[in-house]
Amino acid sequence: MKKIRNPFRHLNKFDWTLWICSLAAVIVSFFAVGSTDWLTLVTSVIGVTSLIFAAKGDFFGLILMLAFSIIYAIVSLFFHYYGETITYLVMEFPTCLVSLINWLRHPASEDGSEVRVGRIRAKHIIIMIVLAIVIGVAFYFILRALNTENLEVSTVSVVTSFMALYLMALRIPAYAVMYAVNDIVLITLWALACMQSIYYLPMMVCFAVFLINDIYGFILWIMRSRKQKGSAPDSAEPK
Repeated sequence: MKKIRNPFRHLNKFDWTLWICSLAAVIVSFFAVGSTDWLTLVTSVIGVTSLIFAAKGDFFGLILMLAFSIIYAIVSLFFHYYGETITYLVMEFPTCLVSLINWLRHPASEDGSEVRVGRIRAKHIIIMIVLAIVIGVAFYFILRALNTENLEVSTVSVVTSFMALYLMALRIPAYAVMYAVNDIVLITLWALACMQSIYYLPMMVCFAVFLINDIYGFILWIMRSRKQKGSAPDSAEPK
């Protein structure tokens, strides 16, 4: 009988330290403001945990991202951040699902705990830019029609989320950079929400923690890319 894979055994001491500190930051901020919105806490905990495993190139991170997408969309809906709700239900969730399938199809280790890094090509960049422009313009008018809070920032969030998701599906390290940019946008978005209700502080702290984790993730993906290039011929990379 095949044993169930334990994803936590692949974490090193720094991973554990970063994860525990990330959890502590969101939990402390939650109780510091006396919040009773437990859904925001659950969202933050799942989110920071997913990033640790995504940074390791472990598909378990994408499974957690699927759960995060649904819960975060609900939290955003409560504050009328319709751009976030639509993005995470219509774009983030299905793209994470596609990414999960793609990562499982391109393992770099026998147990599938590490994905093979993809390569960025000119066509990828062109397609991403064209789609980002189309999506940005379309969502601006959609979100304006829905009377979305902080319309301009919400639109930028949609565009940066799309670019990050697009690169993540292709297994390209730059996805973490785009997520870091998106984190900065979301910190701004939830900081604006905090001006109306301090109870949204945990969400702002959550994305500040995300920013640190995504920077760490980018560093790991670059290291992983160099290691894989040095241990396998170019022909081993699927087209």
